[in-house]
Amino acid sequence: METFRFSVVIEKDESGYYVFCPELQGCYSQGSTYEEALDNIRDAIRLHLEDRISCGEAVPQPKMVSITTLDVAV
Repeated sequence: METFRFSVVIEKDESGYYVFCPELQGCYSQGSTYEEALDNIRDAIRLHLEDRISCGEAVPQPKMVSITTLDVAV
């Protein structure tokens, strides 16, 4: 069994937590708690990778993802 490392972005809103993986287009999930969101995206990424591998597709290599804040005057 091979282990892969991917970035995930977690956003909190009034409904809970939304999470996605920038390196895997369309790979996202949600959860009521932070921990549930992480568990759910882990499952989503695993299923995404299993599907790619079973179809003979390459597994994308993780990219450097940088998150910062930006001041915008309006």
